[in-house]
Amino acid sequence: MRLSIDKLIYGGDGLARLPSDEQGRGKAVFVPFTVPGDVVEATLTEQKPGFARATIDNVITAATARINPDCEYFTRCGGCHYQHISYESQIALKAEILRENFLRLAKVDLPREIAVHGSPPWEYRNRSRFQIRSKGEVTIGYYRLATHDVLDIERCPISSPLINRALSDLRLFCKENPIPTGITEAEFFANAEDDRLLIELTCTADTDQKAAQACTEKLHAAIPGTMGVVAFPRRGLDGSSYDGASKPLFSVGNDRFAYQAGKNSYRISAGAFFQINRYQIDELLKIVTHNRTGDTAIDLYAGVGLFTVPLARSFRHIRAVESSPISHGDLLHNAPENVKTVRSTTERFLEQAVRKAPPELIIVDPPRNGLGWKVSQQLAQWRSPRITYVSCDPSTLARDLLPMIAAGYRIEEAHLVDLFPQTYHIETVLHLVQ
Repeated sequence: MRLSIDKLIYGGDGLARLPSDEQGRGKAVFVPFTVPGDVVEATLTEQKPGFARATIDNVITAATARINPDCEYFTRCGGCHYQHISYESQIALKAEILRENFLRLAKVDLPREIAVHGSPPWEYRNRSRFQIRSKGEVTIGYYRLATHDVLDIERCPISSPLINRALSDLRLFCKENPIPTGITEAEFFANAEDDRLLIELTCTADTDQKAAQACTEKLHAAIPGTMGVVAFPRRGLDGSSYDGASKPLFSVGNDRFAYQAGKNSYRISAGAFFQINRYQIDELLKIVTHNRTGDTAIDLYAGVGLFTVPLARSFRHIRAVESSPISHGDLLHNAPENVKTVRSTTERFLEQAVRKAPPELIIVDPPRNGLGWKVSQQLAQWRSPRITYVSCDPSTLARDLLPMIAAGYRIEEAHLVDLFPQTYHIETVLHLVQ
């Protein structure tokens, strides 16, 4: 059928409408790889009571923002969603999606224009994870769109040049060396200068560790610039990689390196979380910490101390809270003397902390699932004069805002920091004040 695309929604799909029926306005149809203004021929693939899904067959009329994608794997690989949209339009559309999410989910109209911080759109990733399947002919790549089948790829245009060279070296290595079947992933993490690598391997429970370690030692020598290779146990049925809760199985070489961001050098260990856009980390630091001074600040979900370290220069006392043992170890190493680190979940920390006087500044940078209702309520009740919320998911951000808005917080500034060009993901920084 013929569909006109009205807008993009969070998740990457275009939204169209089926023809009106006796119930009124037609059902919503979600169509990936479209652009607002497109008129397309599409095939319905799923019908639900409240919506439908379709795949695009042909573009009848192309929107002005539509371009030819630069990657041969686009629409087959599940990593990118927006390569068919000019970059200037991508960030404008993300700002519209962010504003609409606030209105729909939090009933909040942003008080001023969203400050949009664009990124170089290619070669920005400092960390990329590749799937390895070694039964029969070795396949190395990303998951195919909406599946757990692996698409073999030779180059990823959003990954750094060093990571792409390492991918080529890995492919050559696998042609010449048998790979134990239990090694299912290789994640490359490049430093700020893009000349050193940490490699994180993911292994299944039945991996022959002796064979895997022997292979790892060869791999360490075969990929130039590699500081070390660290193997972690597989977590989850989907093969998801290490999240900081388990100990490494083994390592070869160094298990950490230094990453320069702004005026700061951070020790980062394999398995620790760190931002992935090598061009935007300094900008993110500036947005979160610039001109913030005072006596006390608290950094929740502190990771290795990305925000803690610069804030320590302008606050007398800081408490930095992190639950992951590996990230907390790096945080301890990176934190100056006026920082007290706490290894705890945020919820458990706040149960005790909210009984004390509130700090002048609280920074929260939670994972994609957000703060959750209890932590949001705890923060709202503590009544710090200023909260800075760094979010990678506008839906959970809007949900978490509800108790804070109810407690009297208002949005002083809203920033969209595009850490994820070519994808639907949105990084937001909100400065909230009482």
